[in-house]
Amino acid sequence: MQATQQALFISHGGGPMPLMGDPGHQALVAHLADLAGRIRRPKAILIVSAHWEASVSTVTTSPKPELIYDYYGFPPETYSIQYPCPGEPELAHQVADALKQAGIPVAEDNKRGLDHGVFVPLKIMYPQADIPCIQLSLVNTLDAAQHIRIGQALANIDYEDLLILGSGFSFHNMRAFFAPDTAQSRALNQGFEAWLRDVLSDTSLSETQRQQKLTDWEQAPGARFCHPREEHLIPLHVCYGAAGRAADLSDAVVVINKQAGTFGWFS
Repeated sequence: MQATQQALFISHGGGPMPLMGDPGHQALVAHLADLAGRIRRPKAILIVSAHWEASVSTVTTSPKPELIYDYYGFPPETYSIQYPCPGEPELAHQVADALKQAGIPVAEDNKRGLDHGVFVPLKIMYPQADIPCIQLSLVNTLDAAQHIRIGQALANIDYEDLLILGSGFSFHNMRAFFAPDTAQSRALNQGFEAWLRDVLSDTSLSETQRQQKLTDWEQAPGARFCHPREEHLIPLHVCYGAAGRAADLSDAVVVINKQAGTFGWFS
């Protein structure tokens, strides 16, 4: 990770609910707003959202990205939310070049807008929408090791005060969010969160060991209960790959009665 890079994985909540005053998201909203004040203000943000998968790593290059309201069944006002941040085509080209140099297939997209995994948390963290943002897709294989390698390639980008932001959810079992809270579901949720904290924060682990544990994340306690499908976890692997070391920040927040994590690396 370049000297002025920061990497941060956040849990972004359910659709536009953090912006709707939903009681189950109040702690998350406060947490995200507080986070923005605890880290260095970035000059640009490269965001990897759980809500964009492509056959190869794809980066947005539009200088004025629109928004994609990729959620369903919410009140009409949630489809007119605005977040008019500028894009940053120069940074996008640097991202593409870094991935190519690492032998990772990459594409550029000058039409795609920013999905809710981008604009919902950023509207809370940086409401002025004055920081340039670009988005990088997940690769639709959702291979953990591959996304760590993507992060490692991003570490070579020389861009002052870049924030690599992984926007996902360390717990993402939609049925469980709305099912009765039981001792078993709490144990599975908290067991996986504790495993993540231990793996990402334990300075006694070598990076080879840490990387292997994250690659084999399905073996963790409660892993598949927390992630029936892993698209909301994999942005974390990109952040770890960019940092390549134990996390400096490990926080927990309760979202819709489930524990979710935030992890950060600050040079």
